[in-house]
Amino acid sequence: MKSEMQKNLDSECYNCTDPEILAVIRRARKLTHKLNYLDVDAVEEHEALLRELFGKMGRNVCVDTPLHCDYGCHMTIGDNCIIGMNCTFVDNNRITLGNNVMIACDVQLCTATHPVPVNERILPNWSPKSGIPFFKTYSRPITIEDNVWLGAKVVVLPGVTIGANSVIGAGSVVNKSIPPNSVAVGNPCRVIRSLPEAQND
Repeated sequence: MKSEMQKNLDSECYNCTDPEILAVIRRARKLTHKLNYLDVDAVEEHEALLRELFGKMGRNVCVDTPLHCDYGCHMTIGDNCIIGMNCTFVDNNRITLGNNVMIACDVQLCTATHPVPVNERILPNWSPKSGIPFFKTYSRPITIEDNVWLGAKVVVLPGVTIGANSVIGAGSVVNKSIPPNSVAVGNPCRVIRSLPEAQND
C-alpha cells in the first residue's frame, strides 16, 4: 500500500494531515524559522541549514530570506542559482531547478492543487471526527530548466515545466508549460517572442 507521501509524488489525491506528512512539514517550518532569523553574517550556518532543508542543492547557490517552504525535501537545486527574498516553494511534489536559474523576489512555485468540480473537491458528509480534511488535494511536479530567469512575483502552477534559457516577465501566472528559448509574460502567461538558442563553447 502506498504511503500518503508516495501518493503525493504520484499525483494522486492524498491526506495532507497524515502524521508522516505533518512531521515533514513541521521539520521544514522549524528549519525555515531558524534560517529566516539567522544573523546575516552567519554564512556557514545559513548554507548548512539550506542543505539540511532541501533534498539536493548544488554549488554556488544564494538564497535570500525570508524563505517559505512546505516540505523542503522535495526541492532539488542545481549549481549557480539565486533565489530572491520572500519566495514560497509549495513543494508537496518535486520542484526541480536546473543550473544557472535566477528567481526574483516574491516568486511562488506551487505544486499542490485540488479538483475543480465541487463534488470532487469537497467530501460529502464529512465530519471533523473522520481525521481527514474536508477537501481533496493532489500535486504535480514543477521543473525549471537551466538558465531560466523568473521575474518578481511570478507564480508557477502545478505540472508546469519552463524550458531552458527562457525568461518569465514579472507578475506572470504560468499555468501551462513554456518551451525553451522563450520570453513569456502575462496572466495567463503566454510566449511573446523566441530567443536565440544558447551557443555552446
